[in-house]
Amino acid sequence: MSKNYKDYWYTSSDGLKLYAREYGDENADSIICIPGLTRSSADFALLCEELSSHYHLLAVDLRGRGRSDYDSNPDNYQPATYAADVLALMDAKQLARVKLIGTSLGGLTSMILCATSGARIRGAVINDIGPEANPEGIARIKAYVCASPPPVTTWQEAVQRTRDTQQREYPLFNDEDWQTFTRNLYVENSDGQPVLNYDPNIAVPLQADSDGIPPDLWPLFEAAAATPMLLLRGELSDLLSRDCVARMQAIKPDLHVLEVANTGHAPLLTETESLTAIRAFLAEQ
Repeated sequence: MSKNYKDYWYTSSDGLKLYAREYGDENADSIICIPGLTRSSADFALLCEELSSHYHLLAVDLRGRGRSDYDSNPDNYQPATYAADVLALMDAKQLARVKLIGTSLGGLTSMILCATSGARIRGAVINDIGPEANPEGIARIKAYVCASPPPVTTWQEAVQRTRDTQQREYPLFNDEDWQTFTRNLYVENSDGQPVLNYDPNIAVPLQADSDGIPPDLWPLFEAAAATPMLLLRGELSDLLSRDCVARMQAIKPDLHVLEVANTGHAPLLTETESLTAIRAFLAEQ
């Protein structure tokens, strides 16, 4: 099957070879898509295909994920480093200003960029993350990222494990949805067996944070608040609470907010209501 994107490679400030999928016309407005903790550029495939007729898109594999190099120092697996890597991509592509779409960890990375490099960010879509994370959601994510379960040997086992781990988040998924979601999380090794498509050491910083309580990120959000933002929240999200959303709106009254029905952490961004809101928001920036 032919792919409708180009492979783009660039180098981080500390010498890692990093990867992005590139869609659309380079002369159009540019959007950088940043995935969640264990995910990759593949998660944005359908969204990028939907938007590529009007925009130039770069969907990244964060360091330690997908086709990007793994980092020998796990302490670098943290949002400030990822933000620096996005700036390295912008510089490599000579992009003066971009729009951002970030899911979970990618949304936190987007907030950092809005706060620290706001002049280069035209707007940001923040997907199911805020300055304050619900400890229940943090605990759930740590439970599967920091665990060391036995390896799966078949795609059927991989799909079942993914379903067991994530079924609360996506109650309306059918078998095909679970296949796609799993294929975006695993890759085949040389023996044809599925293996997780990320460095297990991304869990090291999470393990170090033994109490599971995230730092106070409200000053960061306040610094980012001048940037136009669309915030999406999964109706069933255990990470981003409605109280947190309300506090974000109090700080940033022009914050666009959409709650995506029948979805937990995090919306796929291909739901009809998500696509409609994203298209409208991007067109305004």
